[in-house]
Parts: sequence; C-alpha cells; structure tokens
Amino acid sequence: MAKGDDEERPVYLSPTEEQDQDVGLKPTINLFGGVMIIVGCIIGSGIFISPKGVHENAGSVGWSLAIWIICGAFSAVGAYCYAELGTFIRSSGGDYAYVLAAFGPLMGFLRMWIECIIVRPCTITAVAITFATYILQPFFSTCGAPFLTPQLLAAGCIILLALVNCMSVRFVTFVQNFFTVAKLAALALIITTGIILLLYGNPYRDSFEGLWDGSKFEPGSIALAFYSGLWAYNGWNYLNFITEELIDPTRNLPRAIAISCAICTLVYCLANVAFYAGTSPDELLESNAIAVDFADKFYGVFAWIMPVLVAFSCFGTVNGVMLTSSRLFFVAGRQQHMPWVLSFINPYLNTPIPAVLFTALLSGFYLLLSDNIYTLINYVQIVNWLAIGIATLGLLYLRIKQPPKDYPRPLQVNLFWPILFLAGCIFLVVFPIYQAPVDTAIGIGIMLSGVPVYFLFVYWAGKIACIDRFMDSLTTWLQKLLLVVPSEKKD
Repeated sequence: MAKGDDEERPVYLSPTEEQDQDVGLKPTINLFGGVMIIVGCIIGSGIFISPKGVHENAGSVGWSLAIWIICGAFSAVGAYCYAELGTFIRSSGGDYAYVLAAFGPLMGFLRMWIECIIVRPCTITAVAITFATYILQPFFSTCGAPFLTPQLLAAGCIILLALVNCMSVRFVTFVQNFFTVAKLAALALIITTGIILLLYGNPYRDSFEGLWDGSKFEPGSIALAFYSGLWAYNGWNYLNFITEELIDPTRNLPRAIAISCAICTLVYCLANVAFYAGTSPDELLESNAIAVDFADKFYGVFAWIMPVLVAFSCFGTVNGVMLTSSRLFFVAGRQQHMPWVLSFINPYLNTPIPAVLFTALLSGFYLLLSDNIYTLINYVQIVNWLAIGIATLGLLYLRIKQPPKDYPRPLQVNLFWPILFLAGCIFLVVFPIYQAPVDTAIGIGIMLSGVPVYFLFVYWAGKIACIDRFMDSLTTWLQKLLLVVPSEKKD
C-alpha cells in the first residue's frame, strides 16, 4: 500500500500553473454546514424505529424519556471530548487520526480496518435499503414491492450520491442541508401534532399519568435500552472526519458539535413525547415503524407524506455518511494504510474521487449481502464502542505525553468528562461480553483479522516486489482514468 521510493515509482501528474499549487481538501464548510452535517448524520431512520426498542427495555414512559435524555447527554459528553481532539489534532479521519496519533500505526490501522470492511459500507447500504423501502411504501402499501426492487433503488441512491460527492463539496453540503431540513420538517410535523393532541385532549394523555409504572432497572434491560437509544444518536462524531474541510475548525468544530447535540436531543425527546401523546405504550410496542403508523392514524389521505419524509431523512444520512467515510479512506491512503491512490484528488473539482468511488463500491458489494447486513453491524457494535473508548483514552494519554503547558490546546476539557465518558464506554463494551459472548467474539475476530493485513501490506510495504509493481500499475491506471493527482497537506 506504500507509494514506494521516488526513483522507483512512476512520475505522477502535477497541477498546471493555472491551478492551485497546493492540491488538497479545501476548507469550504462553515458553521451552518457543519451543524447540518452532524444533524443530518445523526437523524436517520433511528428516531423512527428506536422508540420501540427503548420502551420495550425501559418498561415505562418516564424511564424511556429519561433514557433518551441521558443518551443525548452521553453523546454530547463524547462529542465534547472529541472537540478537544479535533481542535488539537487538526486532521480529517476522526477516531482513526486520534488513535493513530496516540497509540501508533497498528492501533490506528485496526480502527480504520473495522470501519472499512464493516461499519461504513454496511451503514450506507442499510440506510440506503431503508430509503428504498420507505420511498416505495406509498406505491405498494397493500403488498410487498417486487423482488429486488428495493435493492436496485438502493443501488441507484448510492450511485447518485457517489456522483454528487465527486462533483463538489459545496454541492454535497447543499444536498445535505436540504435533506436535513426535510427530516427536521418530518419531526416538526410529528411534534406539532403531539402538542395539539396534548392541548386539546386525547385519550392517550393517560400515558403520562403513571410515568414510572413498570420501569425496568435491571442492568441487562438498562444496557439494551441504552443501545437502542445510542444507535439513534450515532453520528455525533462524524464532523471530526472532515476537519480539514471545515472553515476555522478551532472555532467552528466545538460550536457545531454543541449546537447539533442540543438540537438532536431536544427534537428526539419532543418526538417521543408526541409518539406517546398519539399512541398508547402497547401500540408503540406493536409498531415496527412508529412514525408511519402515527401518520396513518392522524393524517388520513396525507399519511403518505410521512414515509416519503422518512425516505428523505435516510437519503440525507447516506449522503453524510458517504462524505465522512470517503475522508476516512482518504486520510488512510495519505498515511499509506490503504492504497496511496485513495489520497489522490481531482485538481479541478478538489474532491477525493478515488476515495468516494471506493466507498460506493464497498457499499454496493454489501447490497449483495443485504439479508445479513444488520447481523454484521451487530457483530461490530461492541468493537465500535471499544474504538471510541480507545480514542477517548488517547485524549488522556496525550495529556501526559504532550502536556498542555508544552502543547497548548485551543479547547481543553475538564478531565472529569473524558473519564466519565470512558467509564460509559467500558460499560457498553463489557456488558455484551456476558450478554452475547459469541457475537462479541466474532466482532473482535473481525477486527483482529486486520493484523495480518497490516503486516503484509503496511509494515512490510516495499519488501514484496510483486505487490509494489501491481500497486504502482494500478495507481497509474486509476490516475489516468479519474484525472487525479497526489494531495499535498499543509503543516
């Protein structure tokens, strides 16, 4: 995966004098765009599905709402810790860049490996299939969609958004802004309906009278409820993957994180109150898509608008995840932990076209395994929280290795917060070991499968001549095909 010695590898194209000589990712995303990216990545299909899982394991309305608030606060604490890491280590790549800086190349590679082979492509594919399912629902409300239709529509979604991500970062952020507003509109419609029901009377207002009746406080139930809630908040750290494209990240990254977490927590809590105002707890437990059932109950002939808005929400999430995923692979290519060509950029569009296409191809591959996607995602959930915990541990380690008095931080969090967040990550990692030991072992095994890959293609890079020749030929061919050049990162 290494690019080899300058004398041995091919001579690559350089930008012309008319082009910007510093070829690389350009800071074009402002504070508003950063907020829209985080909100757009967090609010996907989770809020429309997770209420059932949270209530089922919480047991009561009051405890369910409390868990939604705690999950939002927990995500905000994690995002706050990541704000220090993102303003101190101002490289795109998120967790990968932080683990790499704190604990070295092998740990960084393993973090990137699990994201590359499972988390990112499976997430994109799963959300794209959800998009296709909801967009087809108004047309096939009384029967299932024809065979392979959702998969083909999901493939079209992935291809279209890959083209968008290749064209322009500004265009990507415009698309993200539009669809984030659409998903907020869907939730605003639900919340407004809930407020009207509470103000003007509805039999399900009784749901709020016995708020804590039936609450489950067993550790197992609490953990499962938190997993359902935190899944809906997934995406709070995604802006850290595109730090280099954020205008004034020292100022805008912490602000975008704070604003986004506040918006999502408020919207999620109000949406759940609306669900309880319009449906009984028993109806919520019987529903697999509470937002659609809510619309069927109250919007009559206009009920079709809800699955369409949910589909828009998923479409925007695919766009945001593809944007941030491609930057992860871009940085990994720049660090030579993945093929070097993934760090190449089109000098006219200033987009990492190889990394975007690589992300789309991986996601397309998992469409062939769509029946097993959620199983794969479940396998690596524990590994994902383990990696987030390791990145947080890296914050504490860097405080010792590079103390603030010698290496000032633009933002320095009180150590209480990373320690608290790390304790939460440990709970989320340790508990499933007893609850689902087989799934945990499979997830860890998938991560450790990256160890031989690291030594073969990274650690011993340059020592296996046939691999080097193949990678050089592939790099040259892709460079000519995609019109891309090596990126240059300013210090």
